[in-house]
Amino acid sequence: MNAAIGPDTYGTLVENTTLRIQRVLPGPIERVWAYLTDSDLRRQWLASGEMEMKAGAPFEFCWRNDELTNPPGNKPEGFGEEHRMQSRITECDPPRKLAFEWGGTGGVTFELETRGTDVILTLTHSRILDPSTRLNVSAGWHAHLDVLSARMQGTEPAPFWDAWLALKAEYGKRLPA
Repeated sequence: MNAAIGPDTYGTLVENTTLRIQRVLPGPIERVWAYLTDSDLRRQWLASGEMEMKAGAPFEFCWRNDELTNPPGNKPEGFGEEHRMQSRITECDPPRKLAFEWGGTGGVTFELETRGTDVILTLTHSRILDPSTRLNVSAGWHAHLDVLSARMQGTEPAPFWDAWLALKAEYGKRLPA
């Protein structure tokens, strides 16, 4: 990765159906990897679910977004207390790369690169064909990564749902329909 990571934390479309978001996180790389792969740590910023660290291994994500921040913010209509999704690991190269299926919207890849005492996390979510889904996914990943960043820095994240709603509006301006 040659480009410097600047203050703009918004994701970009690297092609029409592929979102890429980067974050600079405090290292070491093994700590960031643990937040991606350990169910108890991952549930603090995304979703719980035990993972067997090998390609082909199935797992289940369980989201409880109301529990990510205190307060959780104003949850939009149509979102339940819990959401589950079956998935499968497609690539696992500890502690540098983890890729898995993502329901009906393709796949997600996390790549980690050490830079001094920090770690550059690059998230790529591919094959998001529907523009409405792309908008929700972009705001969702951004909000979840903001929670991860706050947790890793030992700070309190902003209320999840309020952040997600604001990000959805901003991504609506930034991403093509």
